[in-house]
Amino acid sequence: MIKKIIINLTAFLIIVHCTFNIDNCSAQWVQMSNGIGTNCIIHSITKLGTDIYAGAYGIYRSTNNGLNWSITGLSSGSVWALATIGNNIFAGANGIYISSNNGTDWTQTLNNDGIYSFTTSGNLIIAGGIGKVYISSNNGSNWNQTVVGNSTITSLITLGNYIYAGEFNYPPVGIYKSTNNGINWNQTSLNNQSINCLAVHDNYLFAGTPDHGIYITTNNGTNWTQTATNILNINSIIISGNNIFAGAWDGVYLSTNNGINWINKNQGLISNPGVLTLFISDNYIFAGTNNYYVWRRNLSEIIGIKQISEIVPEKYSLRQNYPNPFNPETKIRFTIPGVSPIGLFGDDKVVLKVFDILGKEISTLVNEKLQPGTYDVTFNASQYPGGVYFYRLISDGFTDSKKMILLK
Repeated sequence: MIKKIIINLTAFLIIVHCTFNIDNCSAQWVQMSNGIGTNCIIHSITKLGTDIYAGAYGIYRSTNNGLNWSITGLSSGSVWALATIGNNIFAGANGIYISSNNGTDWTQTLNNDGIYSFTTSGNLIIAGGIGKVYISSNNGSNWNQTVVGNSTITSLITLGNYIYAGEFNYPPVGIYKSTNNGINWNQTSLNNQSINCLAVHDNYLFAGTPDHGIYITTNNGTNWTQTATNILNINSIIISGNNIFAGAWDGVYLSTNNGINWINKNQGLISNPGVLTLFISDNYIFAGTNNYYVWRRNLSEIIGIKQISEIVPEKYSLRQNYPNPFNPETKIRFTIPGVSPIGLFGDDKVVLKVFDILGKEISTLVNEKLQPGTYDVTFNASQYPGGVYFYRLISDGFTDSKKMILLK
């Protein structure tokens, strides 16, 4: 009887805590600026070994997943593109720089042309400039030049036997394709858009534009479908498994169905951060921004929520987790109705948190606005001791909590 009273009291305290602190949910994107210069614009991010490199005005290196940064031997000039190829770091700036000792020293192998993108094809390294593509077959020591359009080649990517080049220009010229390792180029049918970025997932090719969302082709550029039209100025696209992330001027978006639908993932980011580049490393996703440094978020947390049905439920519900008891993972299912009552919080933000037996918050699983539907969220408790835990859903006046048991 006493134990039951204690558990009920704990649940009540959790309700009170969540009710009065929903607007103080911990930020899920965290700014990583220690050691980076003032108002730093991050154009590119890459990794070599355990070190992460950020291209800004010069190149910064972090040896602890972005917590601290220090300037490398390349300490001046805007660095637009970074790539790790073998044991070397390639930097696209006013020319091409290469480091073979973790950024301590750099050798310039191409002069007097801005370099904005890299890709590889077999043993070839390919770099994009302004109306030109440079190709090296000897690890960057020498470069041969071919012509592609007449504007900035912001992105290069390889898909099978094809190499694609996206150009940024007004009037826009779109995407070019090469079938012979960059020697010759032909314009694809996407010829009326400027291109900021390219990405590949299976046989899907994604193209991010500055004004018209994302275009997708599944037949090597013969036909294109426009998606993400509600997101403007797509600067970066990166893929992890079946999760596709888009970095835009107003933040970060996630699609789990090859770009058909997109969910905003800005929790903790400032308004309009100007996300210029995205990078994934060691279960973290990094966002390089315009004047707001590098931001980091736990990857498993950002992709932990999955919409499993778009059928509009009649009411809110919070299901019992399954399995229960569990070790170390369990799923929590909840529903969001189509029309929310005007409640305590005045919006449709959905918050799902986990608390220990003492009422201490240990994890925020959801903290965002969601479309009506049914959702699954995975909770991984591998870092927590066995025992009783509570999870609680709060949205627009609705609150509910349930108990779950971690067995170890």
